[in-house]
Amino acid sequence: MTISEEKTTRDAHLWTPQRKVEDLEWFRAKYAAERDRRLPNTGADTFKAVDFDGALAGFDADPWADGPRTAPAVTADLDMLIIGAGFMGLSAGIELKKIGVTNFKILDVAADFGGTWYWNRYPGVRCDVESYIYLPFLEETGYIPTERYVRGSEIFAYCRQLGERFGLYENALFQTRVTDMEWDETTARWTVRTDGGDVLRARFVSTQSGQFTRPQLPGIPGVETFRGHSFHTSRWDYAYTGGDITGNLEKLRDKRVAIIGTGATGVQAIPQLAEYAESLVVFQRTPTQIAPRENAPTDVEWFRSLPEGWGRTRRASFDKCAMDRATADCEVDDGWIKFAKYQLNAVYEAGGAEPTLDQYMDAMERSDYQWNEMLRDRVDAVVTDPAKAEKLKTYYRTMCKRPGFSDDFLPAFNKESVDIVDTTATPIDRITGTGIVVGDRAYEVDLIVYATGFQQGRTWTDKAGYDVAGCNGNLLSKKFAHGVSTYHGFLSGDFPNLFFLGFTQSTQVSNIANLIDHQAKHMVYMVGKCLAEGIRAIEPTPEAEAAWNRTISEHAEMRRDWNTTCTPGQYNNEGRLDDRRSTLVAGLHGPGYVYFDLLRTWREDDRFEGIAVTR
Repeated sequence: MTISEEKTTRDAHLWTPQRKVEDLEWFRAKYAAERDRRLPNTGADTFKAVDFDGALAGFDADPWADGPRTAPAVTADLDMLIIGAGFMGLSAGIELKKIGVTNFKILDVAADFGGTWYWNRYPGVRCDVESYIYLPFLEETGYIPTERYVRGSEIFAYCRQLGERFGLYENALFQTRVTDMEWDETTARWTVRTDGGDVLRARFVSTQSGQFTRPQLPGIPGVETFRGHSFHTSRWDYAYTGGDITGNLEKLRDKRVAIIGTGATGVQAIPQLAEYAESLVVFQRTPTQIAPRENAPTDVEWFRSLPEGWGRTRRASFDKCAMDRATADCEVDDGWIKFAKYQLNAVYEAGGAEPTLDQYMDAMERSDYQWNEMLRDRVDAVVTDPAKAEKLKTYYRTMCKRPGFSDDFLPAFNKESVDIVDTTATPIDRITGTGIVVGDRAYEVDLIVYATGFQQGRTWTDKAGYDVAGCNGNLLSKKFAHGVSTYHGFLSGDFPNLFFLGFTQSTQVSNIANLIDHQAKHMVYMVGKCLAEGIRAIEPTPEAEAAWNRTISEHAEMRRDWNTTCTPGQYNNEGRLDDRRSTLVAGLHGPGYVYFDLLRTWREDDRFEGIAVTR
């Protein structure tokens, strides 16, 4: 049987669950047991933060920069300082230039634009959302992605193209880290100092401590004692492995390799390691749900035929369907949408156009179990070793963890040189100078790759790496010690003209680029209004901020039962729901389209409702 025939056979029933779920209690009990195997949990302390200084600082070193910063220290008065040069920084800079604001700087610790895509260059990395709705400004630039899901190298190159096209390199200050920030009431400006000796005085500052840039390591004793080679996936060492983002890791032919983590990153990197390493041991706590990738080259004629405004429409319909189940009308037809439509169809079959709440909840639960049964069947069809296959099956509701999409992850475990260790059954005891100890077995390895994600469950200032002194010297570290507090996710009292962007009390979407687009436009509207009308400073009124916090808390409580049933992970702060430091647990408003409509209506009203204005 050829590879093509084998794939056709194993995917014969793809996207069509073959069994109806009758016994809900069996599934509920099974899922609860799998969750409980991963508890008790230490929450954010399950992982070790990689700080800028200290024993683990080497894991945060930049492998992509040609050398240290050589630019002389800058002293400047700015209309705006943008901290972070990923999609958000690029979008903010582009939107500012659209309204004629050019006196700004974009600052980043990285050596170029890209953010997530600057750091994450591990072999196999791609976007997991269709590139046509993920890459920003496609209509403005006319750029045509080469594939439906493009490689990370193409996304990084596109970020650099945006910087060139919109003249943002002249505004950039790279390889620079903020060390402190202080509000000057007399001048109504922020004084921002950096590790490069820069002193930047800005009327407005936007800051987004990126979600996928600050690496974290597992909270396992002995990480720093390993005498072999090790690195985090976001700091991949191709000098050691050979190859590049496409693979070809030839230097691993005689190497014994271990990788810890099978989340979205591990799913993409593991097939490459499996192909080239002499042996590979995968250490997994919780498997990722694996659906087919369904990638393909872009049909250029189709892309060029898309009508004006297609990008905004396509993005909006994707998020409404994928995350909110608000509509079945979506032009995107991928794994995200197929699952959403499957659930919508189940609801319609149960109760027609107007199901009762009980019919809706029952249909959503049953269809989720059935969907997972299909994907578990696919594991059995692909992975020939039953013991390995069982470890790769997921037993949790679909959106408890970010789904994975891959055509080569599951087949990688058919290689005899690839083993998988379930760390919930046999936890890692420690890391030694020569390898990883699990119970009475020691795995001696030459290389440890940490696919253990990025810092989420720490305070905002811990993740950012600097503190902020606002009005009367009030410290942001104190205000945000137990969780962020904002108005609409943007502004916080006592910290005027300082914008918080990202998942900071905003909303959760599958396509983060859509959130970034809405936030950049909303922030630049506020900045533009202030500059045009001579507004000196803005911050939320105490009443408006308190009301938004109540809204956020209400939505967090509505998600509590769901999060409690989920296996520990990033979305529920490793099972610690009352630790409000995690913006993904306690900082998100309801459905994305509702949040975006709220922002748009607020702008159209043009009254700065809820904002205290100083002129």
